[in-house]
Order: sequence, then structure tokens, then C-alpha cells
Amino acid sequence: MTAGVRNVRTTTVLGILAIGSALGTAALASVDRSPAPGGVYRLKPGIYVAKGSTCADPANAAILRYDGRGLAGAHSRACRARILSRHGNRFVVEQSCVDAGAGPAPRSVERQSVSVMDALTFSQRVGGRATTYRYCPSYQLPAGLR
Repeated sequence: MTAGVRNVRTTTVLGILAIGSALGTAALASVDRSPAPGGVYRLKPGIYVAKGSTCADPANAAILRYDGRGLAGAHSRACRARILSRHGNRFVVEQSCVDAGAGPAPRSVERQSVSVMDALTFSQRVGGRATTYRYCPSYQLPAGLR
């Protein structure tokens, strides 16, 4: 075998290894390591965004965080849903939240209807308006929401 053929083969093999390595790294970066679905609604804990919003740049008003106990918005925390009734995957709850992202604040109570489509999608109705939300894996979220 001539040196030219050997160099071409070596370069090709190294190129294939480099591509494989890059793809492997991308695949590892996209692995979702958050907890399994569970809690009140049997949803995957984490960040959900309203339908029509992107995971990469959601507006504050389009974000809900599910921690297994309730659904908190950008300006609420420590939310706890108390199930009033359940029909299949539709829940009527009374949810209590601290009305501030941080610091002391009063707790407010709100009646909601939550319909769970699957472990990554749900619809929340507060009053007369329903909004559908979908789960966003942490690797798709901006750094401030991870």
C-alpha cells in the first residue's frame, strides 16, 4: 500500500471518529435527567410552557413549574394543589400559593381545572380560560430556568 492511500484511509477514519464523538456528545447533552412523572397530576416535574411558546425563550407569563405538589408561575412559589374532584385525568383543585417569587408574601387560593393529556402535556383552566402546556427538558431551557 502506498503512503498516499494510507494517509487517505487514516484521515477518513479519524474524520469518522471525530464525527461520531461529536454526535455522541450532542446525544449526551440532550439526555433528560429530571425525575420521573409523579405527584398530584402524575406529570414529569420541571418547567412547562404554554402552547405556542418556545422552550428556548418563553415569556414569564407562559411558564409554569411543576414540583409534584402544584403548578407555580413566574411570580408564585410553594404551590400546593388540593384535589376537590377527579374524573379520569381531569382534576378540579383548590391551589394555594405564596404570591411572590421570593421574600415574604401572602398565600392566595385559586380554584383550577387541570386536564392531563399525558405525562408531558396538560391543560389548565382558571376561570373561563384554558391554556395548554407542554414539558420542556432542561437542556432546551435558557440558563436562568435550568
